[in-house]
Amino acid sequence: MSAHLVRPRSRSRTGGAPAGPDAVAVLRRAALPLLERLPELTDRLLAELREQEPAYRAAIEADCPDVRREVQRSLGHSVASLLDPARSREAARACSARIGAERAARGTPLDALLHAFRLGGSLVWQALVDEVTGRSPEDARLLVHLAADVWDFVDEHCICVAEAYRRAERELTWRRENRRRLLAAALLAGATRIAELPDVAAALGLPERGRYAVVLVAGGRGVPPALPGGLRAVWHGGPHAEHGIVALDDLGDRDGLGIAHLAAVFRDMTDRTAGARVGISPAVDGLAAVGGARGLAETALRICPARGGTVLLAEELPAALVAAAPALGGLLADRVLGPLLALPPADRALLLDTLTAWLECEGSAQRAAARLYCHRNTVLNRLRRCEQLTGRGLTRPTDLVELTLALTAHRLQHA
Repeated sequence: MSAHLVRPRSRSRTGGAPAGPDAVAVLRRAALPLLERLPELTDRLLAELREQEPAYRAAIEADCPDVRREVQRSLGHSVASLLDPARSREAARACSARIGAERAARGTPLDALLHAFRLGGSLVWQALVDEVTGRSPEDARLLVHLAADVWDFVDEHCICVAEAYRRAERELTWRRENRRRLLAAALLAGATRIAELPDVAAALGLPERGRYAVVLVAGGRGVPPALPGGLRAVWHGGPHAEHGIVALDDLGDRDGLGIAHLAAVFRDMTDRTAGARVGISPAVDGLAAVGGARGLAETALRICPARGGTVLLAEELPAALVAAAPALGGLLADRVLGPLLALPPADRALLLDTLTAWLECEGSAQRAAARLYCHRNTVLNRLRRCEQLTGRGLTRPTDLVELTLALTAHRLQHA
């Protein structure tokens, strides 16, 4: 690989003297024999690349014929630029751009590529000098006038190859990220075929047979959060929530410790982020189960309070049952809470808030009173009224279950 060398200019920057017809003629006479020496020059440049550039050494060892063709093609365009700059310029630039794009696709570092181009420019220049000094040493002084033009052209093609490399790199990054998005979306939708799972796992950087949870994050700012170091997660944006596929094996998911730790991470986040709501599925085995886990995470998010918080579905299964069957939940709320819901709005809200606070305070009237800024006896009086209106007793386990589920169904209906 080399840069393509001659720019049609009439003045060199080395000493201010014009690079006239005599100098150009000397250059072209020296360049002509290089066409026959292309295989030799290619071998020399390959040897230098193998010695000086580890990235090219690996490429040469992996596919020497391919690298040889690339190098010889580039050197050929360089010599053609010396012989006929006007006709060869665009082809030379196209060659450099193609090499830049191809090397970006193969992962060759840009620094190594630019170094290769400069080595090629140096090699061709030295071959020109050798030709002139070997055949007609008296003409060497004329060749000097074109040195600045030659190296300007080397720089021009280094810029050309770098621009093509960066364009290709951006395109490759976009394609790679778009493919990851499509693969994650299919996985979450349960649309990935079993035969595709190994390729999907490799593309997403996740183990095919690990333990997983799906996390849905909605509302608030700064979500999804930065997870602890080493924790692997793939995020996919949805219309109403961010979807995360989290590898629980990274958390040591024996005996459920991984998912408990994951819930603690998100509870800390929702405690600090106003309005953030998180639903976490139970742990599932393997990427093939991620689609089902997403549905469970959606149920967890549906039962998450509107004010924010984190719901681990495994800890809220009764409420999840109601959320999973909204029509039945509505019937339950109407049947159990009907008389209470028929009250004027202010009375209805007062009794519902009191019953909810009492349940959240694990049946402690004292703690519920502190939360509601009223006396303990006021709470007890309101609870008795709830019992009278609903016909359910708060000391009877079956009635208490019905009231709890009915309250959850009512909240979900009006969320």
